[in-house]
Amino acid sequence: MFEFIEGEIVEKSPTHLVVKAGSLAYFINISVYTYTHIAGNPVQRIYLHHVVREDAQLLYGFSTPGERELFRLLISVSGVGANTARLILSSQTPDEITHHILSGNAAALQAIKGIGTKSAQRIIVDLRDKVGKGAEIEQLFTSEGNTEREEALSALVALGFPRKVVEKSLNKIISPENELSVEEIVKAALKLM
Repeated sequence: MFEFIEGEIVEKSPTHLVVKAGSLAYFINISVYTYTHIAGNPVQRIYLHHVVREDAQLLYGFSTPGERELFRLLISVSGVGANTARLILSSQTPDEITHHILSGNAAALQAIKGIGTKSAQRIIVDLRDKVGKGAEIEQLFTSEGNTEREEALSALVALGFPRKVVEKSLNKIISPENELSVEEIVKAALKLM
């Protein structure tokens, strides 16, 4: 429902912010990660997730869209609520959490208060494919110097092909002598795979 809020931070703690936007002030629950990434600038953009419960409507705020996406993935796991997901994001960085999920490191997740053996295993099983694909695609699209090769690689991975298979195909197709467009590279790669 809400994408982000941009306004003056009038109150800040490791667990919440009060952001004034226009003539309204919003109480926003945050993680310690977000707290540390909000610089001294009093005007900030905070990405939001709105939770509607029977007894309350809550806003959760994040310093980056990637952190919000990881939060949303975490709360999609059975037994992980919004406060537990916020605790996970407060205990470790989003990159660390993603790495633990991808590597199947349940012990690292269990080190977080409130996460037991079953919860850690459920997070890994439910999110391994979702986190890995999302992180890989985001990394590809945001890489600097996005050449035709990188764009073709991004497109093929987004289509669901394994990165290593795509890279092998691209190595066969692309050479310094031939200058192919992204479309030509993708078509040639699809023929090889």
